[in-house]
Amino acid sequence: MPFSHSYPFDPAYGFSLDQLLRVEPPDPPEDFAAFWSARYDEARNVAPRPELRRCGWSHPRFQAFDLTYRSTGAITIGGWALVPAHGRIRRGFVVGHGYGGRDGPDLDLPFDDAVVLFPCFRGLSRSRCADIPETPDRHVLCGIEDRDRYVLGGCVEDLWLAVSTLLDLFPEVEGRVGYLGISFGGGIGALSLPWEPRLQRAHLNVPTFGHQPLRLTLPTVGSGESVRRYRSSHGNVTATLAYYDAAIAARFTGIPVHVAAALFDPAVAPPGQFAVFNALAGPKELFVLDAGHFDYPRKPEQDRSLSAAIAAFFEPL
Repeated sequence: MPFSHSYPFDPAYGFSLDQLLRVEPPDPPEDFAAFWSARYDEARNVAPRPELRRCGWSHPRFQAFDLTYRSTGAITIGGWALVPAHGRIRRGFVVGHGYGGRDGPDLDLPFDDAVVLFPCFRGLSRSRCADIPETPDRHVLCGIEDRDRYVLGGCVEDLWLAVSTLLDLFPEVEGRVGYLGISFGGGIGALSLPWEPRLQRAHLNVPTFGHQPLRLTLPTVGSGESVRRYRSSHGNVTATLAYYDAAIAARFTGIPVHVAAALFDPAVAPPGQFAVFNALAGPKELFVLDAGHFDYPRKPEQDRSLSAAIAAFFEPL
Protein backbone atom coordinates (compact mmCIF):
# COMPACT_ATOMS: atom_id res chain seq x y z
CA MET A 1 0.00 0.00 0.00
CA PRO A 2 1.63 3.31 -1.03
CA PHE A 3 1.97 6.03 1.60
CA SER A 4 2.86 9.69 1.29
CA HIS A 5 6.29 10.23 2.85
CA SER A 6 9.41 12.39 2.67
CA TYR A 7 12.07 9.67 2.68
CA PRO A 8 14.66 9.84 -0.11
CA PHE A 9 14.02 6.16 -0.84
CA ASP A 10 11.02 3.86 -1.21
CA PRO A 11 10.32 2.12 2.13
CA ALA A 12 8.53 -0.65 0.18
CA TYR A 13 11.65 -1.14 -1.98
CA GLY A 14 9.55 -2.11 -4.98
CA PHE A 15 8.49 -5.46 -3.48
CA SER A 16 4.92 -6.75 -3.70
CA LEU A 17 3.58 -9.15 -1.06
CA ASP A 18 4.02 -12.05 -3.46
CA GLN A 19 7.64 -11.07 -4.06
CA LEU A 20 8.29 -10.65 -0.33
CA LEU A 21 7.00 -14.16 0.29
CA ARG A 22 9.62 -15.47 -2.13
CA VAL A 23 12.67 -13.87 -0.49
CA GLU A 24 14.95 -16.76 0.45
CA PRO A 25 17.49 -16.65 3.30
CA PRO A 26 21.23 -16.80 2.70
CA ASP A 27 23.16 -20.02 3.22
CA PRO A 28 24.63 -20.36 6.73
CA PRO A 29 28.34 -20.48 7.48
CA GLU A 30 29.47 -24.07 7.94
CA ASP A 31 29.92 -23.64 11.69
CA PHE A 32 26.84 -21.45 12.31
CA ALA A 33 25.08 -23.97 14.57
CA ALA A 34 28.29 -24.88 16.40
CA PHE A 35 29.06 -21.21 17.06
CA TRP A 36 25.67 -20.51 18.64
CA SER A 37 25.36 -23.83 20.46
CA ALA A 38 28.68 -23.23 22.19
CA ARG A 39 27.59 -19.75 23.25
CA TYR A 40 24.33 -21.14 24.59
CA ASP A 41 26.14 -23.78 26.66
CA GLU A 42 28.38 -21.11 28.18
CA ALA A 43 25.43 -18.85 28.96
CA ARG A 44 23.57 -21.68 30.68
CA ASN A 45 26.50 -22.01 33.09
CA VAL A 46 25.97 -18.44 34.33
CA ALA A 47 23.95 -18.09 37.53
CA PRO A 48 21.71 -15.03 36.94
CA ARG A 49 21.14 -14.27 40.65
CA PRO A 50 17.90 -12.36 40.01
CA GLU A 51 16.49 -9.74 42.35
CA LEU A 52 12.99 -8.29 42.44
CA ARG A 53 11.97 -5.10 44.23
CA ARG A 54 8.51 -3.60 44.36
CA CYS A 55 8.00 -0.67 42.00
CA GLY A 56 6.74 2.59 43.43
CA TRP A 57 3.49 2.39 41.47
CA SER A 58 0.54 0.01 41.31
CA HIS A 59 -1.71 -1.49 38.64
CA PRO A 60 -5.08 -3.25 38.98
CA ARG A 61 -4.00 -6.29 36.92
CA PHE A 62 -0.38 -6.73 38.02
CA GLN A 63 2.12 -6.51 40.80
CA ALA A 64 5.02 -4.55 39.32
CA PHE A 65 8.66 -5.13 40.23
CA ASP A 66 12.04 -3.70 39.30
CA LEU A 67 14.20 -6.55 38.02
CA THR A 68 17.95 -7.12 37.92
CA TYR A 69 19.96 -10.21 36.99
CA ARG A 70 23.49 -11.10 35.98
CA SER A 71 24.33 -11.93 32.38
CA THR A 72 27.51 -13.03 30.61
CA GLY A 73 30.60 -10.91 31.10
CA ALA A 74 29.33 -10.11 34.61
CA ILE A 75 27.01 -7.49 33.10
CA THR A 76 24.02 -6.50 35.21
CA ILE A 77 20.77 -6.45 33.28
CA GLY A 78 17.93 -4.25 34.52
CA GLY A 79 14.27 -4.30 33.65
CA TRP A 80 10.82 -4.97 35.05
CA ALA A 81 8.62 -7.89 35.97
CA LEU A 82 4.83 -8.06 36.02
CA VAL A 83 3.13 -10.70 38.14
CA PRO A 84 -0.65 -11.31 38.05
CA ALA A 85 -2.40 -9.54 40.91
CA HIS A 86 -5.17 -12.15 40.96
CA GLY A 87 -5.38 -15.84 40.18
CA ARG A 88 -2.67 -18.39 39.63
CA ILE A 89 0.32 -18.06 37.33
CA ARG A 90 -0.16 -20.41 34.36
CA ARG A 91 2.68 -19.38 32.02
CA GLY A 92 5.58 -17.00 31.56
CA PHE A 93 6.93 -14.61 28.93
CA VAL A 94 10.08 -12.70 28.16
CA VAL A 95 9.54 -9.53 26.11
CA GLY A 96 12.27 -7.86 24.05
CA HIS A 97 12.25 -4.16 23.14
CA GLY A 98 13.10 -2.15 20.04
CA TYR A 99 16.27 -0.15 19.50
CA GLY A 100 14.73 2.83 21.24
CA GLY A 101 15.11 0.95 24.51
CA ARG A 102 12.40 0.73 27.14
CA ASP A 103 10.99 3.20 29.68
CA GLY A 104 8.78 0.67 31.44
CA PRO A 105 6.84 -2.56 31.03
CA ASP A 106 4.07 -2.99 28.46
CA LEU A 107 0.81 -2.90 30.37
CA ASP A 108 -1.51 -3.83 27.52
CA LEU A 109 -0.32 -7.36 26.71
CA PRO A 110 -3.27 -9.80 26.45
CA PHE A 111 -2.08 -12.11 29.27
CA ASP A 112 -3.74 -12.04 32.70
CA ASP A 113 -2.39 -15.42 33.83
CA ALA A 114 1.30 -14.91 33.08
CA VAL A 115 4.39 -13.53 34.73
CA VAL A 116 6.16 -11.30 32.21
CA LEU A 117 9.79 -10.16 32.28
CA PHE A 118 10.91 -7.04 30.40
CA PRO A 119 14.72 -7.05 30.35
CA CYS A 120 16.71 -4.23 28.78
CA PHE A 121 19.44 -5.59 26.54
CA ARG A 122 23.01 -4.71 27.46
CA GLY A 123 24.01 -1.12 26.81
CA LEU A 124 20.43 0.12 26.59
CA SER A 125 18.01 1.81 29.03
CA ARG A 126 18.27 0.14 32.46
CA SER A 127 21.26 -1.94 31.30
CA ARG A 128 23.59 0.91 30.35
CA CYS A 129 27.28 0.00 30.31
CA ALA A 130 30.27 2.32 30.26
CA ASP A 131 31.91 0.48 27.35
CA ILE A 132 28.79 -0.01 25.17
CA PRO A 133 27.35 3.02 23.29
CA GLU A 134 23.66 3.61 23.95
CA THR A 135 22.56 5.24 20.70
CA PRO A 136 21.34 2.68 18.13
CA ASP A 137 23.68 3.86 15.35
CA ARG A 138 26.73 3.23 17.56
CA HIS A 139 25.40 0.32 19.60
CA VAL A 140 24.89 -1.79 16.46
CA LEU A 141 28.57 -1.30 15.56
CA CYS A 142 30.03 -2.21 18.96
CA GLY A 143 32.50 -5.06 18.44
CA ILE A 144 31.35 -5.68 14.87
CA GLU A 145 34.90 -6.49 13.72
CA ASP A 146 34.93 -9.72 15.75
CA ARG A 147 32.09 -12.27 15.76
CA ASP A 148 32.98 -13.28 19.33
CA ARG A 149 32.86 -9.71 20.64
CA TYR A 150 29.94 -8.29 18.66
CA VAL A 151 27.42 -6.75 21.04
CA LEU A 152 24.49 -8.56 19.43
CA GLY A 153 25.88 -11.85 20.67
CA GLY A 154 25.85 -10.51 24.20
CA CYS A 155 22.25 -9.36 23.72
CA VAL A 156 21.26 -12.87 22.66
CA GLU A 157 22.89 -14.15 25.84
CA ASP A 158 20.94 -11.56 27.84
CA LEU A 159 17.76 -13.12 26.47
CA TRP A 160 18.85 -16.65 27.38
CA LEU A 161 19.71 -15.44 30.90
CA ALA A 162 16.29 -13.80 31.08
CA VAL A 163 14.76 -17.24 30.53
CA SER A 164 17.02 -18.62 33.27
CA THR A 165 15.89 -15.77 35.52
CA LEU A 166 12.21 -16.43 34.80
CA LEU A 167 12.56 -20.11 35.65
CA ASP A 168 14.65 -19.41 38.76
CA LEU A 169 12.01 -17.03 40.09
CA PHE A 170 8.90 -18.89 38.85
CA PRO A 171 9.78 -22.55 38.28
CA GLU A 172 6.09 -23.42 37.95
CA VAL A 173 6.02 -21.98 34.40
CA GLU A 174 8.57 -24.45 33.05
CA GLY A 175 7.29 -25.92 29.78
CA ARG A 176 4.95 -22.94 29.24
CA VAL A 177 7.31 -20.11 28.33
CA GLY A 178 7.03 -17.77 25.33
CA TYR A 179 8.97 -14.89 23.85
CA LEU A 180 7.77 -11.67 22.22
CA GLY A 181 10.14 -9.23 20.53
CA ILE A 182 9.70 -6.18 18.32
CA SER A 183 12.18 -4.76 15.80
CA PHE A 184 15.59 -5.06 17.53
CA GLY A 185 14.03 -7.47 20.03
CA GLY A 186 12.52 -9.43 17.15
CA GLY A 187 15.90 -9.88 15.51
CA ILE A 188 17.60 -10.82 18.78
CA GLY A 189 14.75 -13.25 19.42
CA ALA A 190 15.18 -14.88 16.01
CA LEU A 191 18.90 -15.35 16.69
CA SER A 192 18.21 -16.90 20.09
CA LEU A 193 15.32 -19.27 19.37
CA PRO A 194 17.02 -22.25 17.68
CA TRP A 195 19.31 -22.94 20.61
CA GLU A 196 16.87 -22.30 23.50
CA PRO A 197 14.76 -25.41 24.26
CA ARG A 198 13.08 -23.73 27.24
CA LEU A 199 10.97 -21.55 24.92
CA GLN A 200 7.83 -23.15 23.49
CA ARG A 201 6.46 -20.35 21.24
CA ALA A 202 7.53 -16.94 19.99
CA HIS A 203 6.17 -13.82 18.33
CA LEU A 204 8.49 -11.62 16.25
CA ASN A 205 7.19 -8.19 15.26
CA VAL A 206 8.95 -6.47 12.29
CA PRO A 207 12.18 -8.37 13.12
CA THR A 208 15.49 -6.83 12.07
CA PHE A 209 18.82 -8.46 11.12
CA GLY A 210 17.15 -10.57 8.42
CA HIS A 211 19.11 -11.41 5.26
CA GLN A 212 22.23 -9.37 6.01
CA PRO A 213 23.61 -9.40 2.42
CA LEU A 214 20.36 -7.91 1.11
CA ARG A 215 20.05 -5.59 4.13
CA LEU A 216 23.42 -4.06 3.29
CA THR A 217 22.09 -2.96 -0.11
CA LEU A 218 18.90 -1.25 1.14
CA PRO A 219 18.91 2.29 2.57
CA THR A 220 16.93 2.82 5.79
CA VAL A 221 16.66 5.24 8.69
CA GLY A 222 17.39 2.41 11.15
CA SER A 223 20.45 0.67 12.56
CA GLY A 224 21.04 -1.09 9.24
CA GLU A 225 21.99 2.24 7.69
CA SER A 226 24.75 2.65 10.25
CA VAL A 227 26.11 -0.78 9.34
CA ARG A 228 25.88 0.03 5.62
CA ARG A 229 27.88 3.22 6.05
CA TYR A 230 30.41 1.58 8.34
CA ARG A 231 31.13 -1.12 5.80
CA SER A 232 31.65 1.42 3.02
CA SER A 233 34.27 3.32 5.03
CA HIS A 234 35.84 0.65 7.24
CA GLY A 235 36.05 -2.41 5.04
CA ASN A 236 34.32 -5.77 5.12
CA VAL A 237 32.11 -6.75 8.05
CA THR A 238 30.19 -9.45 6.22
CA ALA A 239 32.18 -12.24 7.88
CA THR A 240 30.77 -11.20 11.26
CA LEU A 241 27.27 -10.45 10.00
CA ALA A 242 26.90 -13.94 8.53
CA TYR A 243 26.65 -15.22 12.13
CA TYR A 244 24.11 -12.53 13.07
CA ASP A 245 21.55 -13.09 10.35
CA ALA A 246 18.04 -13.58 11.74
CA ALA A 247 16.88 -15.26 8.53
CA ILE A 248 19.69 -17.81 8.68
CA ALA A 249 18.85 -18.52 12.33
CA ALA A 250 15.19 -19.03 11.35
CA ARG A 251 16.26 -21.98 9.21
CA PHE A 252 17.22 -23.75 12.46
CA THR A 253 14.04 -22.84 14.38
CA GLY A 254 11.50 -25.61 14.93
CA ILE A 255 9.09 -24.19 17.51
CA PRO A 256 5.88 -22.41 16.44
CA VAL A 257 6.57 -18.77 15.58
CA HIS A 258 4.13 -15.94 14.82
CA VAL A 259 5.56 -13.10 12.71
CA ALA A 260 4.14 -9.63 12.07
CA ALA A 261 5.88 -8.32 8.95
CA ALA A 262 5.32 -4.99 7.22
CA LEU A 263 4.91 -4.14 3.55
CA PHE A 264 6.36 -0.65 4.09
CA ASP A 265 9.01 0.16 6.68
CA PRO A 266 11.64 2.91 6.56
CA ALA A 267 13.62 1.53 9.53
CA VAL A 268 13.64 -2.25 8.92
CA ALA A 269 13.45 -3.09 5.23
CA PRO A 270 10.49 -5.45 4.56
CA PRO A 271 12.50 -7.97 2.47
CA GLY A 272 14.58 -8.73 5.56
CA GLN A 273 11.49 -9.14 7.73
CA PHE A 274 9.88 -11.54 5.29
CA ALA A 275 13.14 -13.43 4.84
CA VAL A 276 12.90 -14.33 8.54
CA PHE A 277 9.32 -15.58 8.18
CA ASN A 278 10.02 -17.46 4.95
CA ALA A 279 13.00 -19.26 6.47
CA LEU A 280 11.27 -20.56 9.60
CA ALA A 281 11.54 -24.33 9.62
CA GLY A 282 8.72 -25.09 12.05
CA PRO A 283 5.02 -24.18 12.30
CA LYS A 284 4.52 -20.51 11.53
CA GLU A 285 1.84 -17.84 11.19
CA LEU A 286 2.05 -14.50 9.39
CA PHE A 287 0.29 -11.24 10.17
CA VAL A 288 0.82 -8.69 7.39
CA LEU A 289 1.09 -5.08 8.54
CA ASP A 290 0.51 -2.18 6.17
CA ALA A 291 3.59 -0.50 7.63
CA GLY A 292 6.17 -0.70 10.40
CA HIS A 293 7.96 2.14 12.22
CA PHE A 294 5.44 4.49 10.60
CA ASP A 295 2.05 5.96 11.53
CA TYR A 296 -0.76 5.20 9.08
CA PRO A 297 -4.58 5.38 9.13
CA ARG A 298 -5.24 1.70 9.79
CA LYS A 299 -2.61 1.33 12.50
CA PRO A 300 -4.99 1.36 15.52
CA GLU A 301 -7.22 -1.20 13.81
CA GLN A 302 -4.28 -3.42 12.87
CA ASP A 303 -2.81 -3.12 16.37
CA ARG A 304 -6.06 -4.43 17.86
CA SER A 305 -6.24 -7.27 15.36
CA LEU A 306 -2.61 -8.17 16.00
CA SER A 307 -3.15 -8.22 19.76
CA ALA A 308 -6.04 -10.65 19.30
CA ALA A 309 -3.91 -12.82 16.99
CA ILE A 310 -1.09 -12.90 19.52
CA ALA A 311 -3.47 -13.90 22.32
CA ALA A 312 -4.84 -16.75 20.20
CA PHE A 313 -1.36 -17.88 19.12
CA PHE A 314 -0.10 -18.19 22.69
CA GLU A 315 -3.26 -19.74 24.13
CA PRO A 316 -1.83 -23.31 23.88
CA LEU A 317 0.91 -22.39 26.39
